[in-house]
Amino acid sequence: MKNTTKFLAMCAIAVVLNVVLGEAVSMLKIPLLFLDTMGTIFIAANFGMKYGILTGVTTNLLMGLISGPLSIPFALVNVAVAIVVALVAKKGFSYKQALIAGVLLAIICPMIGAPIRLALFGGFTGSGTDIVILALRASGKEMISATYWGAVAGNIVDKIISCLVVAWFIKLPQLKKYTASF
Repeated sequence: MKNTTKFLAMCAIAVVLNVVLGEAVSMLKIPLLFLDTMGTIFIAANFGMKYGILTGVTTNLLMGLISGPLSIPFALVNVAVAIVVALVAKKGFSYKQALIAGVLLAIICPMIGAPIRLALFGGFTGSGTDIVILALRASGKEMISATYWGAVAGNIVDKIISCLVVAWFIKLPQLKKYTASF
């Protein structure tokens, strides 16, 4: 099998991982956790920006079919995830790089996602992050600021956990052996 076919097969598996984890966490209403970019993080860290972007965009297109077209604009967030992780992982994806990527993503992703969230949903999506946004609004913050900082709060938890879990998976001997064959 050609490497391109292997990469695309891995991307497809990662898309399914993003969708299944994202939907499971959403249904369980776990606050400040999404896990809907773990596949994108894995692909970007292992196979680079191009395949990470493909995984992220495909995830949101599939989510658009499953849960409605309002998921599609968030593909821009997944593109940012792929770019940041691919750049941070140029020399590997150790726990240190994963932590750095997680912190960067926690700041960068809401810069893209908060305006989308505000435009499409008025800032509230029914996730645990809404609690933080409501608290910030009650403290006098403007809606855009409350939406951004509420998203940062959720992303600090989600993106750091997601990146660290991916770094752990990458270090597993079975996975290391498999990805080395690419």
